[in-house]
Formats: sequence, structure tokens, C-alpha cells
Amino acid sequence: MNLQPGKLLRLYVNEHDQYEGRPLYEALVDRCRELRVAGATAFRALEGFGESAELHRHHVFGGDESIVITIVESREKAQEILPILQVMMNSGLIAVTDVDVTVISKGVPTALT
Repeated sequence: MNLQPGKLLRLYVNEHDQYEGRPLYEALVDRCRELRVAGATAFRALEGFGESAELHRHHVFGGDESIVITIVESREKAQEILPILQVMMNSGLIAVTDVDVTVISKGVPTALT
């Protein structure tokens, strides 16, 4: 296995959070692409709560669901992008975890860039 050290960033935001007039989760993912991050994925949570202890869950007619954006990157790139993403967030939480990463491209392990 070709494992290398990396960072897993999980950004927790609410569906209705905004950045410059658009959904924050969309703006964060777009900014990651502009910063040439290896990848970012936004997930809609089924249920959760944060600092207010208010329960966020899916409702048929909308609601304020939690969104988790997951990013896996090299340590260096994570350190570079973290302050940029923090500035975009008015509220939320960012969890950073050390991970071992293997990138597979066309069936061949490659380096995380």
C-alpha cells in the first residue's frame, strides 16, 4: 500500500447559512475547487444538533438541515486552505483529523497533491 499522511477536514454548517447571497455549502465547495483541492463533497445530514441544541432534521416542506462538507488533502494543502474556509463561515464547526491516504488513479496508487 502507498499510504501517505494527510488531513481530513469536516465542515459542519446549516443548510440556510449564506455566503455572499448563496448557500454556504455551495460557496465552500466552489472555493475548494478554485483552490485546487483534491476533492470536496457536501452531504445532507438526516438529523443533528449543534451549539444551540436545536434539533435539525429533514422536513417534507423544507427545514434547516445540517450539511457536512468533507475534504481529504495533504497536510500542507489543508493548512493553506483552512484559514480561507474559516473566513467564509459565520458559524459552524470544523473538525480536522490526521489520516493515512492512498489515492488510486486508473488503478494505480499515486501521490496526493
